[in-house]
Amino acid sequence: MGFKEFYQRHFSSTDEKIISAGFLVRVGGVAFLLFSLTYFLLSWTMETVIHNRKEVIMPDISGKSSVNALQALSEINLAMKIEGYDFNEAVPIGTVLRQTPDAGVSVREGKIVRVVFSQGGESVFTPNLIGLPLRNAELLLRQRQLVLGEVSESYSLKADKGTVLSQDPKSELSVSKNTMVQVAVSAGLPPAGIVMLPDFRQKKSDEAQQWATKNSVALSLNEDANSLFPGGTIIDQDPQPDTVIGQGDKVTLTVSSRKAQTGSEREFRVHYEVSQSGAQRHIRVVAMGKSGDREVFNGLRDPGSKIDLSVPYAGAEKIRIFVNGILVEERPVK
Repeated sequence: MGFKEFYQRHFSSTDEKIISAGFLVRVGGVAFLLFSLTYFLLSWTMETVIHNRKEVIMPDISGKSSVNALQALSEINLAMKIEGYDFNEAVPIGTVLRQTPDAGVSVREGKIVRVVFSQGGESVFTPNLIGLPLRNAELLLRQRQLVLGEVSESYSLKADKGTVLSQDPKSELSVSKNTMVQVAVSAGLPPAGIVMLPDFRQKKSDEAQQWATKNSVALSLNEDANSLFPGGTIIDQDPQPDTVIGQGDKVTLTVSSRKAQTGSEREFRVHYEVSQSGAQRHIRVVAMGKSGDREVFNGLRDPGSKIDLSVPYAGAEKIRIFVNGILVEERPVK
């Protein structure tokens, strides 16, 4: 019997089918029965497992660190999942800000607690406003998302009227956004009859003595034998420059008493020119050596002004120059 005859005999007959409708119904019934039985057994198993777990009271983990929060949850067989991070000034960074479910809710062991951690307040660094006109200082604060606070005035022998003399908080401090920054600005030169203390730093003590005699001010001198400056140079003063001196006030100056070394002691010349543009700048020069860091200059200087200092080679290894609190240059002493 050929293939064609075999096919026609077994497959082409209209009254005989390999898969009948009844067969399909029976197979479907068996499949449905098996599915129902499997679903029932699985559901029964899950319900049994879940309901066999003890109920516990959700603890309050707000304000806890991640380690402490996880420990508190694990002690009662709860799990933790981090959902995100939000800024919040009132909650320290790295602590739980919110939790779901809330504290006090009854849950079963094995429950996953979703938490959101605090990133603290949105912090910015305060800019250096010293030497800037008040208008420029306010614009700079706005750029940093800070707010200009109380503005006070003080007479000044050096700073132009309207120039920022001091600020609170100080520059380069981390603060929250919208923090208010208080400033004191120059009211210009003092009127007649008001005596203000000049900036005598890096000047000779003879100049300060003449000023004290002219203004009938008591002057006290302290000596510093370890200073980097030549003998007779004023290296610090108390009160600070631009302080109003009243009758009976005392001014204390710290003067270098370093003795000249035998022979010719070589000195390193520090020369710095302030940029011609912009407003006054706060300049600091620091000498770095094995014995530590020493400030050799600190003061406001006008645009285009020059600073010339002498530092002994034996007293420093590097010189750093800061402008408005920012390191702009570092020079080796060689």
